[in-house]
Amino acid sequence: MNLDLGGVTIGWREAVLGLIVLVAAYMGFVLLRMRRLRRPVAAAPAEPAAPPPVDEPPPLPSVPEPSAAAWEEPPAQLARPEAAAAVGDEVAQLRDEVDALRGELAALRDELHAEIAHMRAVQTVSPIYSDAMQMATAGHDAVTIAQHCGISRAEAELVVALVTSQQN
Repeated sequence: MNLDLGGVTIGWREAVLGLIVLVAAYMGFVLLRMRRLRRPVAAAPAEPAAPPPVDEPPPLPSVPEPSAAAWEEPPAQLARPEAAAAVGDEVAQLRDEVDALRGELAALRDELHAEIAHMRAVQTVSPIYSDAMQMATAGHDAVTIAQHCGISRAEAELVVALVTSQQN
């Protein structure tokens, strides 16, 4: 593709060369600016101009340092026995909730492992028998599987036996 501008033809080659020249010029400009940053700053005047007088801020109030014993004492609200008992009850309740959540998590983990095993079993089966495997996993008998899937009863019994052996 060529562009004709008043007798001058500009093609891809000329356009790329023009872009290269523009990028090189930009890089030269950036290098000149960087060199300007490296130059040492002109010597500062010997005496800087005195800043205008500013009112001094009032001094901060002094805060006494807490002693090490103050950090070792329990807070005042926990010093009461009824507050400590309430905190203990709350901790016991939280522990019970954590135990319940652990139990639910274990049940979900077992369910997930069973589902993964089922998916692996279905994936390793021929596509012809995938419906039969799913029906056998759902608990259907061999006769129902044979009628629904259009396979022989012996094949359906084999599929049911395969599923029951994988579940055990």
